[in-house]
Amino acid sequence: MSIYARDLDRTAANFVPLSPVSFLLRAALVSPHRVAVVHGARRVTYAAFLERTRRLASALARAGVGKGETVAILAPNIPEMLEAHYAVPGLGAVLCPINTRLDAAAIRFILEHGEAKVLLVDREFSATVRHALEGIARPLLLVEIDDPAGPGGDPIGATDYESFIAAGDPAHPLSLPDDEWQAITLNYTSGTTGNPKGVVLHHRGAYLNAAANALAFGLDPRSVYLWTLPMFHCDGWTYTWAVTLAGGTHVCLRRVEPAPIFAAIAEEGVTHMCGAPVVLTLLIHAPEAARRAFPQTVQIATGGAAPPSAVIARMEAMGFAVTHLYGLTESYGPSAICQWQPEMDRMDSADKAAFMARQGVAHPLLEEASVRDPDTMAPVPADGATMGELMLRSNTIMMGYLKNPQATAAAFAGGMFHTGDLAVLHPDHYIEIKDRAKDIIISGGENISSLEVEEALYKHPDVMEAAVVAKPDAKWGETPHAFVTLKPGAGAVRPEDIIAWCRQHLAHYKCPRYVTFGPLPKTSTGKIQKFELRERARASGDAAG
Repeated sequence: MSIYARDLDRTAANFVPLSPVSFLLRAALVSPHRVAVVHGARRVTYAAFLERTRRLASALARAGVGKGETVAILAPNIPEMLEAHYAVPGLGAVLCPINTRLDAAAIRFILEHGEAKVLLVDREFSATVRHALEGIARPLLLVEIDDPAGPGGDPIGATDYESFIAAGDPAHPLSLPDDEWQAITLNYTSGTTGNPKGVVLHHRGAYLNAAANALAFGLDPRSVYLWTLPMFHCDGWTYTWAVTLAGGTHVCLRRVEPAPIFAAIAEEGVTHMCGAPVVLTLLIHAPEAARRAFPQTVQIATGGAAPPSAVIARMEAMGFAVTHLYGLTESYGPSAICQWQPEMDRMDSADKAAFMARQGVAHPLLEEASVRDPDTMAPVPADGATMGELMLRSNTIMMGYLKNPQATAAAFAGGMFHTGDLAVLHPDHYIEIKDRAKDIIISGGENISSLEVEEALYKHPDVMEAAVVAKPDAKWGETPHAFVTLKPGAGAVRPEDIIAWCRQHLAHYKCPRYVTFGPLPKTSTGKIQKFELRERARASGDAAG
């Protein structure tokens, strides 16, 4: 036995489970009077933030929520979303943030699959929730958030959020998990199938990824973070916790629109923000009346498609510094960063854009990001040309997919997490993705399953065959392009008819904006050649509805 194994035990004094719940406890202790959350005219200090969070945890406990049970929330970027990210884990329960863009059927699936016991819902989405609840037999407590800054909606007979937490104990303890491997959140991602997969994340990974984001993005107590990235999207890439860790200020924003973004930057002194490439495009093309001047440089991190040189140049001219990130829901959001090097300041805009097209290197607390041959698991040479699959290994990788052991086993085959993205490794060890998981369409930062869209198309009475691929889009990054073969004898079907049909069966953001009619290219075995359709989509100008 090693001398270090004798009488050196893990105790309460030398081991504490890692959990981002501790970030709020520390911030409220160290900076109780600092403004933690801004929402319009509302100003919430860290002391008040902690008290409201304790009250919510207490109210949920009194409602019967126990350890390991699911609390879902359907809300935009409002203070209540932040409160839920601490209260629910601090109770030992699991938070399930739901995409506000989903239709009733998808929300129903998530509530049932995740076995939600409570649903916190912003009144704006009450009509959708009313339909989502149809057919759900299991008991579900509804707590309705009536945000004064929101558009409102018809009440659904739920408990009022403010009344709910008012009855809670302001001294209710927020507990750290017994085991840091304990689930903290359940995030649903479209993946490659119609039904979304439930990605289970744990306290340890959330703690570490938030710490990595704070470090890599340069957050500190002076930071003012604007919520242009949805908090429902992988817990806001864990910035729901990272900003609090740094003792910075969260500035909430219900809708991503140019005027309120520029107003917040100018009036609140915003220093940091994140978003899909569509946010950059939105700011660049904002009408003059919506723009505001500001003296500070705003750090903006974006994921998905690499920003073109023209976008980088125009953002810099407006006072923004752009950072390119890479990540997945399965990796708690950002896992790689196109980390800038001081000597790169001398690059011209073209070279800078080429460099920023890379997904970069592992963030500070990701153990390994490597490009490997998916068959042999051997690393590819760092020659910038040999393609392999980008794979990750870290404490900041999901526990697995809820109730889906087969998908979990496939994702972790060979002891690495398989991203499904094909990439090269450059001589400087920066990674560049060459072709993402081919059938997923990333539009405005949201994953759209081509299979789900195709299923809707095949239900059309005049459609014989259909295939959907990503078409590059200046605003959204990518948008669905449908290629359709009509049945013999079909009537006069127009592209707008196909799009209207899809809008009846899918959430609107998933619907094709472009439709091309004609025979589909196939291999000798009858498989549709989607790579050829992608080329056609890039070159096509077919009108959208």
